[in-house]
Amino acid sequence: MRTIIITKRQLRLGGLVAAVVILALACWGLYPKETAQTSASAMSQQPDSGYVYEMVTGEFKTTTRGGKELEVYQWSPSTLVVPKGEKITLRINGVNGESHPFTIKGLGINGEVKKGETTEVSFVASKAGTYPIVCQVHTDLNHNGPMVGYIVVQ
Repeated sequence: MRTIIITKRQLRLGGLVAAVVILALACWGLYPKETAQTSASAMSQQPDSGYVYEMVTGEFKTTTRGGKELEVYQWSPSTLVVPKGEKITLRINGVNGESHPFTIKGLGINGEVKKGETTEVSFVASKAGTYPIVCQVHTDLNHNGPMVGYIVVQ
């Protein structure tokens, strides 16, 4: 039996690489534009109801050299790029973790995602910017986090 050890540095680097890839894909046209057809599987345009983005709660697990098991929760995708002034609906499916009460800072959105359930929240972002979606339970490494994602309004 082989043991794979992942250091905090490797975990952080992996998260950074994933964020850069997601952001690069978003910048290359995987978000809604008037002149380009989107192919993002996490998003669909619904007639008369704006844009719907699918998300899930995810989890990373590892065991340290000392035998301590670590679990870290995440939003997936961790970054969404959405159009300014359009109705946006987030459809978040609870896959990992029992409960994730969350807030989207700057947009006045609060909700809770529970395992095996789907939570929908809708908003219209009238101001461009980056808005963190933060789980109130998984706030830091001592609480299996931080579980933070980003909604980028352009």
